[in-house]
Amino acid sequence: MSESSLNARRVLRWRVYLQLGRVSNLPTVWTNTLAGLILAGGTPQTQTLLPLVASLTFFYTGGMFLNDAFDHRYDREFRPERPIPSGSIGAAEVYALGFLQLALGEALLALPALTAGAPPAPEAMLGGLALGLVIVYYNYRHKSDPLSPLVMALCRALVYFVAAATVATAFSRPVLYGMAVLSCYLIGLTYAAKQENLQAVKNLWPLLFLAAPFLYAWPVVGRLSWESLLFVGLLCWVVYAVSFLVRREGRNIPHAVVSLIAGISLLDGVLIARIGGPPVWIVAALAGFALTLFFQRYISGT
Repeated sequence: MSESSLNARRVLRWRVYLQLGRVSNLPTVWTNTLAGLILAGGTPQTQTLLPLVASLTFFYTGGMFLNDAFDHRYDREFRPERPIPSGSIGAAEVYALGFLQLALGEALLALPALTAGAPPAPEAMLGGLALGLVIVYYNYRHKSDPLSPLVMALCRALVYFVAAATVATAFSRPVLYGMAVLSCYLIGLTYAAKQENLQAVKNLWPLLFLAAPFLYAWPVVGRLSWESLLFVGLLCWVVYAVSFLVRREGRNIPHAVVSLIAGISLLDGVLIARIGGPPVWIVAALAGFALTLFFQRYISGT
């Protein structure tokens, strides 16, 4: 085989990995990590933030690999373009890479403490273990479990928990409130995602969970502030996304889902602003939103 052919195969394989990992959505994980740190009262520092971002990136991409691995029989019928049913990669390899990434994610959680000469925070390590178990359970059962939106919400909420536990306690009031708000948003989002292969959303009432961020942030509306501006921005974006679920003509459920996913970074910005977080980190959350939309143009977010 020629060198050019080998290079082409390597590029194709990396393209498959990027597709399996839904890497276009990774900026929302990074802003979740940032929000979790700030909600816990921490100041994001390189020696803490970078290993933590790497850890939670591996948790996310590992979970996405396992999503395709556990769903490969379903995808053969309903999504034959996905990497496994299309023959681009084998299910065994995807399983192995998925579990390996979860293990790497857990190992990296110890790095911030070890570099500081301290033992790993038990709360963070246990939170990571819980996150890995919930990810595996979700991927194994989400097609048959009616509570799967709640399980997915717990996955994202645990990102806040792990990030917070790395620098302080994850049981402070701002962190718990943030986890509850993010969980509600994810329940509505995941419910919409479960309708992706249908022609219409079966029931609309679960979308009411998307209102949680606005109920939480409502007391500050009316004064000119970062939070009120983000409140309006997130509200407009959610209305825009949901419009693709409910319209009679031009309904586009996948577009609604990826739009709501991008909105997670806006929600992180609202929560950071809600506790008076530094503007630089609010801008970082906005950058995560823009970056997610940019990446979604090239790599599918679902």
